[in-house]
Amino acid sequence: MSRFRLYPSAEQVGGLVEHCGHARFIWNLAVEQQAWWTPYRGRAPNHLERCRQLTEARAEFDWLRAGSQTVQRQALRDFDQAVRNFFGGSHRRPTYRKKGEAEGFQIVGKNARVENLNRKWSRCWVPKVGWVRFRRTRRIGEARSYRVTRDRAGRWHVGFAVAPVPIPAPGTGEVVGVDRGVAVSAALSTGELLRCPGLRPREAARLVRLQRRLAKARRGGNRRARLRSRLARIRAREADRRKDWVEKTSTDLARRFDVIRVEDLKVRSMIRSARGTVENPGRNVGQKAGLNRGILGNGWGLLVRRLEQKAPGRVERVPAAYTSRRCSACGHTAPGNRESQAVFRCVACGHESNADVNAARNIAAGRAVNARGGGPVGLPVNRESQRTTPPLVSV
Repeated sequence: MSRFRLYPSAEQVGGLVEHCGHARFIWNLAVEQQAWWTPYRGRAPNHLERCRQLTEARAEFDWLRAGSQTVQRQALRDFDQAVRNFFGGSHRRPTYRKKGEAEGFQIVGKNARVENLNRKWSRCWVPKVGWVRFRRTRRIGEARSYRVTRDRAGRWHVGFAVAPVPIPAPGTGEVVGVDRGVAVSAALSTGELLRCPGLRPREAARLVRLQRRLAKARRGGNRRARLRSRLARIRAREADRRKDWVEKTSTDLARRFDVIRVEDLKVRSMIRSARGTVENPGRNVGQKAGLNRGILGNGWGLLVRRLEQKAPGRVERVPAAYTSRRCSACGHTAPGNRESQAVFRCVACGHESNADVNAARNIAAGRAVNARGGGPVGLPVNRESQRTTPPLVSV
């Protein structure tokens, strides 16, 4: 999705906020209704029945009728699509939306109109709001829908559902391995160490001070709302830097290498909390929380997702087992090979290098590594290619 910064006027902000509230209200009602209907009570209403109920509600409530019917009905369509994605196994179950989080609405069909004003500015049409300007930083292409959103920092954006154009392969035949980490965001098999920019020391110290003041502020007060807004602006600045680094890094890798190999990591499972329950509390909860923040702050999942979108068919996932303990020179695998976070020294051959770079070279080789010392040098990962040589049989 191509996203651009939206610049509504003071009068238009009120209309956009009203649309967000109506879309959130319709969505939450649909979630509540879907949860009430069970196999014992019967089937949940379909889309046509929900649209009929929406028409009745608009006739009864003036505040709902004052909003845009296009925005409200599209919220129902979005919910139906979310339910289909959940039962299809590609997304999570739709949940309630909270004010200030996931604020937005979608414009589809003939109402989705975009006009170019000049070389830098364009405008999009929003029902009952009018034309809203946005800063065009790149070519949009043909878009039949767009989504207007507001982040926690109060900034408005418009996102266009446009299929990304793949980056052509350079044709050099080069292969690169990417090892993702916390101290080093991405280590390449070429020896490059890439770090995702985060908050500066003064910004991090300011973030801690605001968090302490927020913890002492009274809930529901104006001071607490101002502190939350200031914290959101700092978090938004950090997220913008991370996304910018991911975009530039993924584009650079897709242009330089024909094949990009990464570890096959289940990032969503890795960032689960270790708190546990009251009866069975977790262990090392603080350390696990710090690790989760490091994984999310370095954009592990976003980097691979953007690589797969920009270089489709050229990104390969390699099993991550023992890639950090295996020597990329001789293939010896042992826990003692990795002396520290940054130093790798093989106990068999004495090969010494950066630990992350050594793991990236194992990933680039695409070797299936096991606990007994690794597979043969140059052996592909998939098992079908291992059967190219027929087994020896006794005659």
